[in-house]
Amino acid sequence: MIRTLIVDDDFRVAGVHAGFVEEVAGFAVVGTAHTAAEARARVRELAPDLVLLDIYLPDEPGLSVLPDLRTDTIVLSAATDTASVRAAIRAGALNYLIKPFTTRQLADRLAGYARYRGLVDGDRALGQDDVDRAFRVLHEQDRTAAPKGQSTATSRLVSDLLRQADGPLSAAEVAGELGMARATAQRYLTALAESGAVRMRLRYGATGRPEHEYRWTE
Repeated sequence: MIRTLIVDDDFRVAGVHAGFVEEVAGFAVVGTAHTAAEARARVRELAPDLVLLDIYLPDEPGLSVLPDLRTDTIVLSAATDTASVRAAIRAGALNYLIKPFTTRQLADRLAGYARYRGLVDGDRALGQDDVDRAFRVLHEQDRTAAPKGQSTATSRLVSDLLRQADGPLSAAEVAGELGMARATAQRYLTALAESGAVRMRLRYGATGRPEHEYRWTE
């Protein structure tokens, strides 16, 4: 089993990601952490094989923690700026997955990591062909496709709107802001909620039926 530690400031998102990992054969979640200090302590305590690390932590940036972990790390973050991606790779991240993502997208990266680990484990000498193959399998199943029937560009528009909003938004409000049908907005919002990127709850008005509202979790 590949023992995995989840590091995310949001307890609910950490739990969602832990559920994703537990669905992948050969992986087991050994713990979660929600701050940089807790991440360091849990790595010392649990000695995980792999850390799934968020960048936005309350006490210090995840990127400053990464070199201290001294274990294989995949970054899971909503940060899309080139500086963050370069810094993560420079600090030793094996992969970088942008939130929101689907269960399949994470599973593909974990599967690639498992194959990579199988090729570089042990004390045997490696030839250049072995090294090339290890790096190739690490990323050969990376994919950025949105869920079936959805556009990656539209998913990003919905995500950006929620991220920048002052408060939670309903499907009707998202649809009005982005000029799309309410049913289309609802489909994208549901996918984001299932990924753990947004939090969903019921909004009760003075009259009429309650409706769901969505808030970005970062």
